[in-house]
Amino acid sequence: MFPAAALLLAFASDSTPTPRAPSATEVHDAVRRAQALLLAARESYAEGGGRKRPERASAPQPAAQPGPAREWPYEGVYRVAGDIPLGYRVGGTAIAAVALLEAADGAPAGEARAAILGALDFVLEALGDPRLGPEFVQGYDVRGWGHAYALELLLALRAAELVPEERAVAVEAAIDRLVALLAQTEIGERGGWNYSRPQGAASDPSTFMTAPTLLVLFKARAQGEQVDARVVERALATLEAARQDSGAIQYATRAERGKGPRPEAVPGAVGRMAVCEVALHLAGRGSVERIRGAVSAFFEHWQWLEQRRKQTGTHVPPYGIAPYYFFFAHRHVAQAIEFLPEAEREGWRTRLHALLWQVREESGGWNDRVFPRSESFGTAMTVLALVEPHRPRPAGWSSAAPAAGPAQEK
Repeated sequence: MFPAAALLLAFASDSTPTPRAPSATEVHDAVRRAQALLLAARESYAEGGGRKRPERASAPQPAAQPGPAREWPYEGVYRVAGDIPLGYRVGGTAIAAVALLEAADGAPAGEARAAILGALDFVLEALGDPRLGPEFVQGYDVRGWGHAYALELLLALRAAELVPEERAVAVEAAIDRLVALLAQTEIGERGGWNYSRPQGAASDPSTFMTAPTLLVLFKARAQGEQVDARVVERALATLEAARQDSGAIQYATRAERGKGPRPEAVPGAVGRMAVCEVALHLAGRGSVERIRGAVSAFFEHWQWLEQRRKQTGTHVPPYGIAPYYFFFAHRHVAQAIEFLPEAEREGWRTRLHALLWQVREESGGWNDRVFPRSESFGTAMTVLALVEPHRPRPAGWSSAAPAAGPAQEK
C-alpha cells in the first residue's frame, strides 16, 4: 500500500500547488459560524409542495407551515410524489443535529440545545411513520439512511446524557427498534445494505451504505444494545469481498471481483475507501496500512471528486462519481486520519483543511450539490470532519460482546 517512506516521498514529489491551510483559530471560528448557519437553516418541511423550497427558520414563518422549524432535510434528485423522501429528511436532520452536538463538545447550550432537542422530537415522530418501517420498496428506497443516522443521533444523545427525562422511554424504544430494523433490512444472506435494490433480496450490497451503517451498529453494541452478530459479520464479509487488489472498494459488492466498469477504479472509489477500511479495521479485518492507502488515494485523486462537486447528474463517466460523495468523503477521511500514527496526523489534517477551505461557500458553509438546501448537509459533514481530532475513537467490533452500558464507549 503506502508505507511511511513512500508517503514522505509522495509529499516531497507532489508538484501540485497546495492551497493555504487555515490556522487553528480560523478552524475554530469556522465551526462557530457553521453552527449559526445550521441554526438558521432549520425548516418545517411541508409535504405536497413538490419542488418548492420551504422558508428558512430565520424568516417569518407563514401560516401554511405545518409546525415548528426543527429539521434539516437532505435534498437530492430523488423524490417521492414530488416530495423529499422521509428517509432523507430524517437522515439529514440527524446528521445536522449530531454536528451541532459535536461542535459543542457534547454540551450544547441555548439555541443549539433547543435545536437538537427539536430534531430529536422530529425524529421520534417520524420513526412512527410506516414509510420508515421494514417494508423496503423494490427499486430505490432511502429509508435505510434514515434508520442508520437516526440511530446515530439517539446513541449520541444518550451517551451525552442529553435525553430529556420525558423522552427517555421513547428513545430507548426507538433505539431497540432501529437496531432491529437494520437487521430486518439487510440484503438477504449476502449481508450489507443498499438504497438501490432493483432485484430486491438478490441486489448487490452498497459499500457506501454498508460501512457507515456498521459504524453505528458498533456504537450501539458498545452501549449495551443487542446487535445481531450474524448481521454484522455478513456485512463485514461483503465489504471484504468488495476490496480490489488496487485498494479500491467496489461500488456494490459483486461476485466477480475486478470485472466491473471504471467506477471500480481507484479514482472512482476514493469517496468510500476510507470509511470501508475504518469499519473493517475496527472489526480486526483491516490495518493501518490499508487506512493510510485509502487516505493517500483520496488526496491523490481528489480532483476527480472536485470535478463532480455542485454538478448535475449522479454517476457520470469516466469514474461514475456522484456529487453527494464529496463531503461524505471528507468527513470519513478526517476520521480515517485519526487511525494513523500520531506523527503523521497533523500533516494529513492540514492538507484536508486546505482543501475544505478551497471549496468553502461565501456564506461560510459547504455545499456539494446544486440544491441550496443541501448546504446544511455539506456544512454538517464538514463540521464533523473539523472536530474529528477531538472526538473519541469510534467503537470497535469483536466476536465477544462488550460489557453493557452507555459508558462503555466513553
